[in-house]
Amino acid sequence: MPIVVNKYLIGRHFVGIALWPFIVVKNRHLKDDVVFINHEKIHLKQQLELLVIPFYFFYLTEYIVRLFQYKNSKEAYRNISFEREAYEMEAELSYLKNRKLWSFTKYL
Repeated sequence: MPIVVNKYLIGRHFVGIALWPFIVVKNRHLKDDVVFINHEKIHLKQQLELLVIPFYFFYLTEYIVRLFQYKNSKEAYRNISFEREAYEMEAELSYLKNRKLWSFTKYL
C-alpha cells in the first residue's frame, strides 16, 4: 500500500484519507505514525471487502444518516461504523491479521 504525501488536503482536521489502493497524508511525519497508518489500513481493508466504490456510497450514506441523528458533523463522522471500527482498533497493530470479514457491521 503506497503512502502519498499531499500537503494540499483540505480541512484543518483532515490529515489523511484511504483511497484504494493509496493512503494519502497531509504531512510527511504521518508516514511514520504506526497507529494512524493502521487506522487507514483498516479503511483499505473495508474498501476492499466492499469492492471499493460501494464503500464510498455506504460511507457517505451513513454519514448523512448520522448527521441527521446527531446534528453535529464531527459527531456524525465519529459514529460512522467504518470509523468506529478503525478508531477502536487502530492501536491494535496486529488487528488486520485476525480481522474477520465485514467486521465493521458490528459497529452499525
